Amino acid sequence: MENHFSQFSISADIQRALAELSYTKPTDVQQAVIPSALLKKDLIVKSQTGSGKTASFAIPLVEMTDWDENKPQALVLTPTRELAAQVKEDITNIGRFKRTKATAVYGKSPFARQKLELKQKTHIVVGTPGRVLDHIEKETLDVNKIRFLVIDEADEMLNMGFIEQVSAIIERLPAERVTMLFSATFPPDIARLSEKYMNVPERIEVAKEMTTSSITHAVMTVAEDEKIRILKDVLAVENADSAMLFCRTQERVETLFDTLDRAGMSCGMLHGGMVQEDRFAVMNEFKRGEFRYLCATDVAARGIDIENVPLVINFDVPLEKESYVHRTGRTGRAGHTGRAITLMTPFEEKFVAEIENYIGFELPREDLPSPSEIAAARPAFDEKMAERPKVKEDKSKNVSKDIMKLYFNGGKKKKLRAVDFVGTISNLPGIEAADIGIITIQDNVTYVDILNGKGPVVLKAMKTTTVKGKQLKVQKARN
Repeated sequence: MENHFSQFSISADIQRALAELSYTKPTDVQQAVIPSALLKKDLIVKSQTGSGKTASFAIPLVEMTDWDENKPQALVLTPTRELAAQVKEDITNIGRFKRTKATAVYGKSPFARQKLELKQKTHIVVGTPGRVLDHIEKETLDVNKIRFLVIDEADEMLNMGFIEQVSAIIERLPAERVTMLFSATFPPDIARLSEKYMNVPERIEVAKEMTTSSITHAVMTVAEDEKIRILKDVLAVENADSAMLFCRTQERVETLFDTLDRAGMSCGMLHGGMVQEDRFAVMNEFKRGEFRYLCATDVAARGIDIENVPLVINFDVPLEKESYVHRTGRTGRAGHTGRAITLMTPFEEKFVAEIENYIGFELPREDLPSPSEIAAARPAFDEKMAERPKVKEDKSKNVSKDIMKLYFNGGKKKKLRAVDFVGTISNLPGIEAADIGIITIQDNVTYVDILNGKGPVVLKAMKTTTVKGKQLKVQKARN
């Protein structure tokens, strides 16, 4: 299979990781952004979620960061914790063989643990504005070496009231830097932000067709008290392998989830009132396909990279017209087709009119499923609900398959540095520097990723080899 990423001037290590992650052909946004980013130009990129934009900035960041520099060189700001975790994971996977160390920092997660992680060699920091600012002010995040800033989902930062914090962060960064701003929409405040903090930015607009090319839209008129019954009928007739069902509030998500769950449908729920660990767990289960239907508030409409959700249902019409774009953008991704159905009560007519005005086309009206359609669809639907969903392979598994993490019982307090481990391990017979992955040095322990299936060889050899004259205890790490 030809790898079209070889057209960019990026290292073999990155190309290898991309191939193992099954990235073969750059998307439109990657095609447009990567060459300009590699030339270190300031960029304003208007593109929808689901267009492959994370990789469009992650690839250049991994390429342009210097492995030997211990202080962070790139900062990526994201509006939500889920997106921060997702971007960090993508950067780590793309930078796996270049040994790029990315750290995610966000609220509702222990500050002390993040502080410890930021003390170690870190190339790229990804985080939400509040927590990033907190680390900068407490001097636990050193920004003096930051040469690249990415503001991801800038319009969402605005909606969530983060724009002051974003400005406060930018004010503290070195003036000599490259700034890249990504946004699905381009409200006036974002324009002001870019004028103030960017240096003659190049504008890139990647159109994502919202019309019938990849997503078919439909609006069905329903009475409020009939909504749940009609939703069940629609789900049966559509019989999608998976779907996202969007509600206006946390309470409505919980009610919908309870109702579907009691009806024996395979579902989960996600909203901002849940604790962070639960939010991550639900997202990962949905990504892997462990349940079929995710009931969610708009917190799930952003920055969550799930391969191919064939159906999105707006159980409630979004009150903000931009949310329609973000919600329906969860389907019809990366070359797949999708369907977006909105259940509209008469009271919501005016919101639908605003959405149509905003997206520039009329949403087709469809009749509710007829009793005969529902009866015909029901047996296949019931059968699907009774089956266990097919769990999907994690695409990063390929990159990790030949990696063994080793634990050494010595770290900073024994004056050990990453170069000491690289020097010692790469001198072992049959091992070279390219076989050594990410090295994490803490006060009393060190973790080293050994790549290319060479872990067992290194583990055996290091039992009798010293690091900087010290004999360390070594074993396969538990995590």
